[in-house]
Amino acid sequence: MSNEDEFYDAVTGLDSDESYEGVSEASFKDAVVFDPSGQRNNGSVLQENGIKKHRTSLPAPMFSRNSVSVWGILKKCIGLELSKITMPIVFNEPLSFLQRITEYMEHTYLINQACLPSDSIERMQAVAAFAVSAVASQWDRTGKPFNPLLGETYELTREELGFRLISEQVSHHPPVSAFHAESLLGDFVFHGSIYPKLKFWGKSVEAEPKGTITLELLKHNEAYTWSNPYCCVHNVILGKLWIEQYGTVEIVNHSTGDKCVLNFKPCGMFGKELHRVEGYIQDKSKKKHCVIYGKWTECMWSVDPQVYETNKKAEKKGDNRKYKQEVSQRTDNDDADDMPELQETVSVIPGSTLLWRIASRPPHSATMYNFTNFAMSLNELEPGMEAILAPTDCRLRPDIRAMENGNMDGASQEKERLEEKQRAARKERAKSEEDWSTRWFQQGTNPYTGSQDWLYTGGYFNRNYTGLPDIY
Repeated sequence: MSNEDEFYDAVTGLDSDESYEGVSEASFKDAVVFDPSGQRNNGSVLQENGIKKHRTSLPAPMFSRNSVSVWGILKKCIGLELSKITMPIVFNEPLSFLQRITEYMEHTYLINQACLPSDSIERMQAVAAFAVSAVASQWDRTGKPFNPLLGETYELTREELGFRLISEQVSHHPPVSAFHAESLLGDFVFHGSIYPKLKFWGKSVEAEPKGTITLELLKHNEAYTWSNPYCCVHNVILGKLWIEQYGTVEIVNHSTGDKCVLNFKPCGMFGKELHRVEGYIQDKSKKKHCVIYGKWTECMWSVDPQVYETNKKAEKKGDNRKYKQEVSQRTDNDDADDMPELQETVSVIPGSTLLWRIASRPPHSATMYNFTNFAMSLNELEPGMEAILAPTDCRLRPDIRAMENGNMDGASQEKERLEEKQRAARKERAKSEEDWSTRWFQQGTNPYTGSQDWLYTGGYFNRNYTGLPDIY
């Protein structure tokens, strides 16, 4: 086995990225959709209001990583991109990355709120809150999602939230995941292609966000684009694992010229800025209309810029008096990056408007990979669903299913088998000079940013799965 084969096992092969030419319908609107309400006799549980109730726990609790020698695995990986390294299953959580990006949709109500106001600044506030909420599920999520296999797909329809989504792993070198979600009422389209670059830096693992996210509010004929912040997991070798997100996120309304600039702050020397987000919304003439502040782990608020600046000056005077005391109490630790003590609440400035508040996680979340209720349900395989899903759907992946059920040895064996199968398929395509064709997405240009993107070609919910690859 060559070194290159070993490096790329976990992500599978790609010889070229050609579009699938047999699909032309680019909208969900005329598609046939799996209606869960039509499966009332398949064992699904319904709530009193008729909305299907989803599971709120996993079949088995997570395993202990205490006996794993992390350093023995990672010491050769410093400075390398981890998507090119075959990682042991102990690092994983029982979800595919396609399911992980579906967690963007947990707070879909914020998109629905963005559709309502007639004022573009108010719409931007709701979009900004959604962009922050979309990364909130990463809080304390130190497990790595499974790298999707080439051609892997995931679909999700949530009538109670008003959307349906399809995603596909469209590329291997580099690994790219494309997704397309649409309002069931025709209010919005939300789509993007994500290429996360993971690097190990000795004490931490950093995820660099690659790819553009686009939200279209159809009734307002508006399109918003942005990219996610950096994400860093600290103390992967020694100490308590903790996560921070940092970097500047710029949300642009391509129709009005409005812009929201959000600064996800690194924790800093004394940890005061941990999880904090601060930014502003300006119109096309660069006039600031409001300041947005809060924590991506907790809540986001909006306030008038002048009120914010006045409050900031008063706060700064108080901070200066504390500085010398903090310096004298600080101790250095060369072995671990200690997680700063959390301040659980955001100091709310009088006159602020609440934009978003995170929902509480279930009490048993810590024993279930720190999943939210929404994440708990993503790999649920309901009775009757297997006959309707595409054979490439994540829910049918045997390694993820085994891990979810607590069978770690079986999960590891299945992961190895799938990687070998993908490697063999890649070699066969190379031998016969056969190009790989994506099925539901094709490479193109984002019409709003002009950057390269993967765009949904339509037709998935027609349920024509002829010619899909056998990847499991």
